[in-house]
Amino acid sequence: MGSLMTVIGFHCSHEQIDPRQLLRDVQHAEQAGFTAGMSSDHFSPWSERQNESGFAWSFLGAALATTDLPFGVVNAPGQRYHPAIIAQSIATLAQMFPGRFWAALGSGEASNERINGEVWPRKEVRDQRLLECVDVIRRLLRGEEVSHDGLIHVNRAKLWTLPEQVPDLVGPAVSVETAARHASWADALITVNQPADTLRRVLGAYRDAGGRGPARLQIHLSWAPTEDEALAIAHDQWRNNVVGPPVSWDIETVEAFDTIGETVTPDQMHKSVRISSDLGRHAAWLHEYLEQGWDELYLHFVGQQQSAYIDAFGEHVLPQLSPAAPAVPA
Repeated sequence: MGSLMTVIGFHCSHEQIDPRQLLRDVQHAEQAGFTAGMSSDHFSPWSERQNESGFAWSFLGAALATTDLPFGVVNAPGQRYHPAIIAQSIATLAQMFPGRFWAALGSGEASNERINGEVWPRKEVRDQRLLECVDVIRRLLRGEEVSHDGLIHVNRAKLWTLPEQVPDLVGPAVSVETAARHASWADALITVNQPADTLRRVLGAYRDAGGRGPARLQIHLSWAPTEDEALAIAHDQWRNNVVGPPVSWDIETVEAFDTIGETVTPDQMHKSVRISSDLGRHAAWLHEYLEQGWDELYLHFVGQQQSAYIDAFGEHVLPQLSPAAPAVPA
């Protein structure tokens, strides 16, 4: 289903901003012209400098109730969370706010999932566990009673509060292989900004494997009135994230992430964050993503002070993209 509607979303980074402030920020973003919201779901931040990590599901109810934005969350069922609890959480938000909620379901990161003291499984085991969780969650959202004995265990679970329509379960993918694999079950795709050719291959792999629904892209960016300041913000807040999988999947502690980040130079930040003081440059970058075929863009300003960024993008960047709300299924 093609359309010219451009969804420009605001990413809520719980690792960086306390939930009370983040709620104000997303309300501000809606007033500035952002048309959707998206939330992380972490137990710990990526760095001691970030120094926050609120509980996404408490925040989501408040964000949905105090804005008109549709919202998504990126969640990892199977270890920290039992899939039946995630199904119940999804069902409740979707019942309260029809057509406004989606959940991306991924295989997780040790820094969040290992808190329950269980072994952190190998990647192929985590991938298999995710498929079992997705199946359990889908069946519960359809109102079935579910029992399951595999990498996860479910005993006669049934959801009594169900939404009028089952919300989208979205496949988060960084690699081409994962994107193709998610196509078998996902209602949509979400990934993060990478080099243009990588993104083209990720999107192509999903579509070629029969992947349906909107393609969503999260974009890490840094803007400030000066180039030096924009770079300094990115380096301070996001340098531990320049190193990708498997490091980001398998490291357990904030201290270890900070150790890795010690060797990352400011110049290396351009690999993973769109950094510029030029708002026209930011608009051009976003245009390129839209032209590549991404249906919804979720902007993550990597700084902790969001207000000036929201105002600047609301005034100078969003109007160039004509953002619209996502199409709500009838």
